[in-house]
Amino acid sequence: MPVDRSSLIPALTNVATRLRIDSLTSTSEAGSGHPTSCCSAADLVAALFFAEMRFDPKDPHNVDSDRFILSKGHAAPLLYAAWAESGAFDRSELLKLRTLGSDLEGHPTPRLPFVDVATGSLGQGICAGIGCALNARRIKSDYRTFVLLGDGESAEGSVWEAADVAAMDGLDNLCGLTDVNALGQSRATMWQHDMEQFARRWRAFGWHAIVIDGHDLNAILDAYAEARQTKGQPTMILARTIKGKGVSWVEGKDGWHGKAFKKGDELDRALAELDKQFVPAAGGVDLARQIPKPAAVARPAVTPKPIAPPTYKLGEEVATREAYGAAIAKLATADPRVVALDADVKNSTFSDKFEKVAPERFFENFIAEQVMIGASMGLAARGAIPFPSTFACFLSRAYDFIRMAAISGVGIKMAGSHAGVSIGEDGPSQMALEDLAMCRAEPNITVLYPSDGVSAERLVALAAYHPGPAYIRTSRPKTPVIYSNEETFAVGGLKVLRESANDVATVIGAGITVFEALKAYDQLKTAGMPIRVIDLYSVSPVDREGLVAAGRATGGRLITVEDHYAAGGIGDAVAEAVADAGLTVHRLAVREIPRSGKPDELLDRFGISAAHIADAVRALAGRR
Repeated sequence: MPVDRSSLIPALTNVATRLRIDSLTSTSEAGSGHPTSCCSAADLVAALFFAEMRFDPKDPHNVDSDRFILSKGHAAPLLYAAWAESGAFDRSELLKLRTLGSDLEGHPTPRLPFVDVATGSLGQGICAGIGCALNARRIKSDYRTFVLLGDGESAEGSVWEAADVAAMDGLDNLCGLTDVNALGQSRATMWQHDMEQFARRWRAFGWHAIVIDGHDLNAILDAYAEARQTKGQPTMILARTIKGKGVSWVEGKDGWHGKAFKKGDELDRALAELDKQFVPAAGGVDLARQIPKPAAVARPAVTPKPIAPPTYKLGEEVATREAYGAAIAKLATADPRVVALDADVKNSTFSDKFEKVAPERFFENFIAEQVMIGASMGLAARGAIPFPSTFACFLSRAYDFIRMAAISGVGIKMAGSHAGVSIGEDGPSQMALEDLAMCRAEPNITVLYPSDGVSAERLVALAAYHPGPAYIRTSRPKTPVIYSNEETFAVGGLKVLRESANDVATVIGAGITVFEALKAYDQLKTAGMPIRVIDLYSVSPVDREGLVAAGRATGGRLITVEDHYAAGGIGDAVAEAVADAGLTVHRLAVREIPRSGKPDELLDRFGISAAHIADAVRALAGRR
């Protein structure tokens, strides 16, 4: 920046003081918040925003702007104060903090244009930062990504998953800042102010670690410059700070976490101290006017090419997990925004097909599902279309990330393979039986469940361009292709595979259970009991009208069958959809902890085979 340090340091001192004042006043007005956590990081943020980062406050989505992620999201008032200081919005808005009508929430969300991902569930920001940094490589941009962590959140395992992956990827465009203020919510943090403990760990994970006094602006600026010059590895700046810095009677004191200053004497006393910290020698330097904007780079609009259609033969046996791999490989050649992420199971999920055609957009996270989903969030926030995939059961390890992706509304397209007891001999630890419930619980996650190769390819393509997060459930066993290559699908749709005017019940399956329902149809038809068979490939949202129509046409007898636990899956989805039409649902599902065995044995043992479906139809129709 064109300001020498003799005038820059006083100006930054005043900015940091204003950030502290704004953090205190906004939280006191709200009656809640974390002002002391804001005060410890104010110098780091002041120097970052007004002497290091390149961004346009009026155009925060600029693709070449440096990115800032506040991983310690409880310090949100500091983030909002910095953006107000930069001119992004009027400072008076800060007094609406935490009110229903304001987007300045207690923890940041992308309702604000300058927030890439929701934070505040600690340990996630650094993972998203990896995605932002990888995206810079994808679009060949020189923007840098900065992530502010707390020392307390550094106990989270996801932080160290991120440390491993970022170092493995050599992300020298990623700079972390750890606010080591030594105090957590309930007690002192693990290592308090032992800075060497932090430095040793980050260096051991392959990062360039810099230890500084987090209130020395010269040292902070030097650290930013050193990080910018470091090549081949990410940097972690470890800043020794004081919680509550600037307000002498709370500095370094326990018991002030998440506690706003009371309006009146308490707040007035704190503000009086801060007012005395302004430096008259700042000389009227307006740092907000001197924020360097990113260089204007002409980037042509991305126009995806047509996606090659499926090329299967009716009756051909193909696993939907294999069709998933073929589908994302086709997307890779059609759209440069599509990326794939793996957790060391690419030869089982078949995402290795993507790697073969677009290795530069394939990101290996090894066995670290949290950072895989977190990095996907960062990639999606910056314009990529990420497909992270692993065994469906292992996504449960990353469920908090999935939850935060839903809050962020980012378009991650998750795929979980090896779902249900139908995987066979590997046993219950490998069987996802709660994944549909997990994803259906989030109101904006689209849940798709293909049954054959054609539907898998079509649904993957739909997921890629459908707004928001999506989950695609794939199966291990090979299943026959039942749809023509020209068949079309829709989010929120279903397919009626068998129907007649004399159907005695409707059986609704998805994935592997569609084929059990078709077997039951053949058995019952021979006995003069035709049934309607529905493939509920869109589990969330569901086709309410189609389900109600089928239920009414078949005497109100609706049977769901799913390779999933009873809670939260297909049965619940259908029951919720048809309840207000006066219809009830008979549910076949896995109702106990399963065990190893052959797929067909397990489907029968746990009550979701064709035989069990036929028995349920006979019982409901009164024809035993």
